[in-house]
Amino acid sequence: MVPVDKLQQYAERRDFERTPEPAPGSRRAKKGELRFVVQAHAARAKHYDFRLQVGDVLVSWAVPKGPSLDPKDKRLAVRTEDHPLEYAAFEGMIPKGQYGGGGVIVWDEGTWEMEGDPDKALEEGNLRFVLHGQKLRGRFHLTRTRSRGGKETDKNWLLIKGRDEAARSAAESIVTSAPRSVLSGRSLEEVKGAPRAVWTKSGEQKFEPARAARFPAAREPQLATLVEEPPEGDGYVHEVKLDGYRVLAEIRSGEVKLWSRGKKDFAARFPSVVRSLAELSLEDALLDGEVVALDEKGLTHFQALQNGGGGAKKTTIAYVVFDLLYANGVDVRKAPLLERKELLAKLLGTSRKKLRGVVRYSDHVRGHGPEFFAEACQLGMEGVVSKRVDAPYSGTRSHAWLKSKCMKRQEFVIGGYTDPSGSRRGFGALLVGLHDERGKLKYAGKVGTGFSERSLKQIKARLSKLVQDKSPFDPAPRGAEARGVHWVKPELLAEVTFSEVTEGGKLRHPSFQGLREDKSAEDIGLEEPSPLPADAPPRKGHSPKSPRTEAPPEAVQEPKGATTKSSGRSGSNAVLLRSLTHPDRVLFHEQGLTKRDLAEYYVAIADRMLPHVAERLLTIVRCPGGEGSPCFFQKHGKNGLPEGIHEWPMPEGGEPYLFVRDAAGLVGLVQLGVLEIHVWGSRIDRLECPDRLIFDLDPDPDLDWARLVEGALDVRDELGKHGLESFVKTTGGKGVHLVVPVEPVTPWPEAKKFCKTIAETLTRESPKRFVATMTKQKRKGKIFIDYLRNAREATAIAAYSTRARPGAPISTPVAWEELARDLRGEFRLEELLERLAHLKGDPWPGFFEVRQRIPED
Repeated sequence: MVPVDKLQQYAERRDFERTPEPAPGSRRAKKGELRFVVQAHAARAKHYDFRLQVGDVLVSWAVPKGPSLDPKDKRLAVRTEDHPLEYAAFEGMIPKGQYGGGGVIVWDEGTWEMEGDPDKALEEGNLRFVLHGQKLRGRFHLTRTRSRGGKETDKNWLLIKGRDEAARSAAESIVTSAPRSVLSGRSLEEVKGAPRAVWTKSGEQKFEPARAARFPAAREPQLATLVEEPPEGDGYVHEVKLDGYRVLAEIRSGEVKLWSRGKKDFAARFPSVVRSLAELSLEDALLDGEVVALDEKGLTHFQALQNGGGGAKKTTIAYVVFDLLYANGVDVRKAPLLERKELLAKLLGTSRKKLRGVVRYSDHVRGHGPEFFAEACQLGMEGVVSKRVDAPYSGTRSHAWLKSKCMKRQEFVIGGYTDPSGSRRGFGALLVGLHDERGKLKYAGKVGTGFSERSLKQIKARLSKLVQDKSPFDPAPRGAEARGVHWVKPELLAEVTFSEVTEGGKLRHPSFQGLREDKSAEDIGLEEPSPLPADAPPRKGHSPKSPRTEAPPEAVQEPKGATTKSSGRSGSNAVLLRSLTHPDRVLFHEQGLTKRDLAEYYVAIADRMLPHVAERLLTIVRCPGGEGSPCFFQKHGKNGLPEGIHEWPMPEGGEPYLFVRDAAGLVGLVQLGVLEIHVWGSRIDRLECPDRLIFDLDPDPDLDWARLVEGALDVRDELGKHGLESFVKTTGGKGVHLVVPVEPVTPWPEAKKFCKTIAETLTRESPKRFVATMTKQKRKGKIFIDYLRNAREATAIAAYSTRARPGAPISTPVAWEELARDLRGEFRLEELLERLAHLKGDPWPGFFEVRQRIPED
C-alpha cells in the first residue's frame, strides 16, 4: 500500500544539508501526461531506479540488472520509497556517507500510460502500461511476486517487456548499448570521476579545471533534440538557430579544416573562413559553429549559401561559432557550457580585427526562453537552440541541447521528380520521403515551390544522373501521385519547410529551401518534438522581463533591423478554424489537401479576396467528397448554414441567395465542402447595377498561349477605345478573364448590351481569332469571347477562389506584363501565398480607385 504521507520515508533517509537531492517540495502534478524516469545509480551496487509518476509522487523500484527489451527476461524490481516529482531531473553525485551515495544520471525519461486506475493496480500488484521514452518504448508489465510461503510481498516485483514491435532479443542489451544520460549525454563514470558535478547547498556547482589532453580523435558534433518551445528558467541559455552548414573547425599546427556532419572537408568551399581562422592566436583548436550566408539585417539564407553568397539577395559568408571543444593542448569538453562559452568569447574578442567579421561569436540569452523564441520568430529567424548551462559537450544528441523551430523544417530524401508545366523549366516538383524505424523510405509528398530558376536548372542536372526505373519508396506512390514521375536513386537531400505532417505521413504546405550537402540520406527520418525535460519549469503567466546577455559586449554579433512578420496565426483566426468538422477530410487528392488546408488558405488570403467577394450574391460549387467526386451548384440557402454565411431576400420574391461578409463566411463555405466560389457582378446594396464587367476568353484547347495573349490584348485595346481600363486574371483553367471596374450606375440590360457590342466588334474585325457563339465546332482554332456573364444572376469565378479540378488551381489576378509567360497551371493553392509574399506590389494597382462608366449609346 502507498503510505498516507507518501514522502515521509524519503525525507527521513536524507540529510538535505549535505545531499544535493531535492527536498520534498510543494510541486503538484499537472493534468495531462504522466512522466516516467529511469536513473542509473552507482551506489554500493550499480542498479537502475525505475520511477512512474502516480499522483504527486514518483513510485519507485530498484532494478539491479536494469530494464530489458526481451520479453523472456524477468528482471527483479525491488520496491523502494516514493520520490518527489522534482527527482526526475536529478543528476549528479550523492556524497559518500549519505543514503544511496554515488553517481546518478537520467538514463531514460518520457511519458507513460495505462488503462484503469494506477493506485488500484499498485494495490493489486499488477501494472500493465505503455512507455514512451527515448530508450524504452512499448508495453511493459510490473508484477508483484510471492514469497516462498505463497504470500505476496510488497517488496519484490518483476519488470517484464511486453511482446510488441519494440521488443528485442536478449543479445541486444539496451543498458549496454545505450549507457549515457538522455539529459546531459554523460556516462556514470564521467559523473563519478568529476568533482565538478557535486552540488553545493546553495545550488551552485564546483567545477575542476579543464585538463591537458591530446587533440580529440572524434569529430562528432553535439546535436539538439526537437521540442515545441524553449524551457523557462536560468538553467538554460538560448541562441538563435542558424540556417546554414554545421561545421567543426579543426586547427592543427595552423592548418585549418572544416568538417561537416557528413565528415566532408568544406575548406575549399569557404576559403574566406579558412583564412580568418588561420589568423586566430591558436596553434591547435577545435571549434563548433555554423557557416551561414548573412544579409545586411543579420538574417541567414540557405540557398544563397549554396551559391557561395551570391544570388538575388546580397549576402556575406560567415562562420558563427557557438562552442569551444579544445584549445592549445587543453580539452574543455567536460567543462560546463558557460565556462566554455566564456573562454570562446575571450579568444574571439582578442582576435576581432584579424577575423574581419568572417568569424563571429554566437551570443546567447540566459532564461526567458519562450519570450526569446517569440522575438526570434517575429524577426524571421528559423528558431532557437536552448542549452543547459551546466552540461558538458557530449558529441551526441541529448536533452542538454534543445531546438525549437518557428516553422517545421527538416531534410527529406529526394526519390523522384515530375516534368515542368507551362513556362517552368527544369522540373515540376520533387517527390520526397523519410526513412521509418525499419529503414524503409516512406513517401511524404511533392515539393513544388521555393525554387529559383538557378536551382531548378542545377538540381535537374544532378537528378538526371541519378534516374532509375524503379521507385525507391516502399510502398511506391500510385495513381496521380506517380503519373509522369522520373524515379531517382535516393542520394540527394532537400531542406524543406512545412506546416505539418498529416496522419497519413504527407507534408502540408511544403516549400524547398535548398539541397543539403552535409548529411547522409540513410540517416534521415522524421524529427518529432520531444516533451521538455523534467527539470524544465512549466510556462508561467508572468510578463516578460528584459533578457540578459552573458557575453562580453565586444564579442556580441546581433542582427539588427529585421522586420519580417511572424508566421503565427492570430487567436481569432484559430477560433475560426476550430469551427470546422472533419478538418482532415481530403478535398484535393493529388496533393492531399484537406478542409483545414483550404480554410487556412482562405483565412490567410481574406484581406485580398474579400473585396472581390464580400456582399456579393454567390453561386457555389459543393464537392463534399472532394475534387473528382460528384459536385453540385447551389445558390439558395438551406437549414443549418454555418456561421458567417448569410441570406439575401430577392426583391422579386422567391428563395433568398447566399452571401458572405468576412473570413468567417469563407471558412463557412469550406465547411460546406465548397471548392468554387462564383460571384455576381454587382453588390447587394446596388443589386441592379453592376460595378464590374467580365469578358471570359475561353480558347480552343489546341490554341497556344501566345495566341490567347494576343486576343486578350485585342480586347483590352478595344475597351480602351471606349475609355475603359481593364485588368486580367487567370481562371484556374485554360482561359483568362478581363475585369472592368465601373461605377454602379448602369442597369444590367444596358451593361449586357454594351458587352455584346464589344464582342461582336471583335469577332467582326478578327473573325479568325474570335467567336461569340458557344458552339464548339465554330471555336476550332479560335477564342470564344463570352460576354453573357454580364447579365443579372450570371456569375463568374471569384478572384483567389480555387477550382474543383486536380491540383487545386486558383483564379489569380496578374499584371499584364506577366502574360509574357504561359500561366496555365501556374497558380495552385500551395504556391499562391508564396507568390503574394514575394510580389513587390499589387498585381491590380488602382483597381478599386478607378472611376469610369459604361459609355451611353
